[in-house]
Amino acid sequence: MADAALLVAEGIRVRFRTVGFVRALIQGIRDPFIDAVLDVSFALGPGETFGLVGESGSGKTTLVRSIVGLVDLAAGVVRFDGATIVDRSDSGLRTIRRNVSMMFQDPVASLSPRKTVRALVTEPFHIHDMTDRDLDVEARQLMGMVGLPVQLLANYPHQLSGGQARRVGVARALALRPKLIIADEPTAGLDVSVQGEVLNLMNELQTDLGLSYIIVTHNLPMIRHVSDRLAIMYLGRFVEEGPTAAIFAAPRHPYTLALLGAVPQPDPDKRREEIGLIGEVPSLRNRPSGCEFHTRCLFAQERCRVEGPVLREIEPGRRVSCHFPRM
Repeated sequence: MADAALLVAEGIRVRFRTVGFVRALIQGIRDPFIDAVLDVSFALGPGETFGLVGESGSGKTTLVRSIVGLVDLAAGVVRFDGATIVDRSDSGLRTIRRNVSMMFQDPVASLSPRKTVRALVTEPFHIHDMTDRDLDVEARQLMGMVGLPVQLLANYPHQLSGGQARRVGVARALALRPKLIIADEPTAGLDVSVQGEVLNLMNELQTDLGLSYIIVTHNLPMIRHVSDRLAIMYLGRFVEEGPTAAIFAAPRHPYTLALLGAVPQPDPDKRREEIGLIGEVPSLRNRPSGCEFHTRCLFAQERCRVEGPVLREIEPGRRVSCHFPRM
C-alpha cells in the first residue's frame, strides 16, 4: 500500500502545551505538554475512503488537521503523492493544500457570513493566486458539480438550508480539483434524508473525479457503508485498523467491540451482545499505565495493567493494539 499510496503518515505526534513556560518553571513541571496524537501511522490509496472513528477527544480531528499543517507536528513525517513534506511553513505546505481540501464539521459556521456563495466557492483561487481564469465560469461549474442552482451564487450562508450549505462546502473543497478531501463529520446536524443526499453526492464525485476521502465521524452506520478501511482511535492512538467490512464483522479490540455493540440493530436476531464501557475517558494529562484502555476494559488482565501493547498486524491488512485480541 505505502508504495502506491497517495498519502502516507508515519509516526505522527502532536503535542499541546498545558501551562505557560514561567508557570512550568516555578512549579517544577518538567513536561508541560499533553500528547493529543501519539505515534500514528497509516497510508491512503488513490480513490480510497479511510474512516477515523472514536469518542470525542480521541484525536481524530487533530490528526487530520496536522496533515494539512493546521496543527504543528511534534514528530512524524507526511508524504503526499510521493513527495515528503519537509518544510511545514506556509510555502512548504502550498502543494499539499492545493491537492488536499477540508470540509469542516458545521456546514454553516464554516462559511463566512459576510461573503456570497460565489465569493466562498471561488476564494481558493484567490488564496492560491489562480485568478487568471474566468471565476464566473468556475463558480457555475462548481455549482453544477454539487447539484445547486446557479441562482444561489448571490445568496449568503444564512439564506441556505443545512443541506445547501454542506453542498457549498463541497463545492468550495472541489474548487482546485484536489486529489484528497478530508471531511470532518460531513453529515453532522443534517436530517437523515439530507445525509443520504450528501453521501450520494460524495460517492458520485469520487467515482467521477477519482477522489480519495478521509472521513472523521461518530456515525458508525454511515462510515460502515462509505469507507473502504477504518481506524479506531483512543487517547490519540490507533487501537485497531483494517478493512471496514472485516472490522464490523469481527471486531478484535475490546474498545471497537464496545463501540459497535452500542449501535442500534433493528433486527432482534442480529443484535450484538452489548459490551459496555466502564467509567470515563482518562485524562490525557494522566494516561493509565500499561494498556491505556485497561481501566475501561471488561477483559483486562494483569499484563494489561503493566505492559503497553503495540499495534501489530494480526492478519493481512489488519492491525490491533491488544495483548488479547478478541477472536
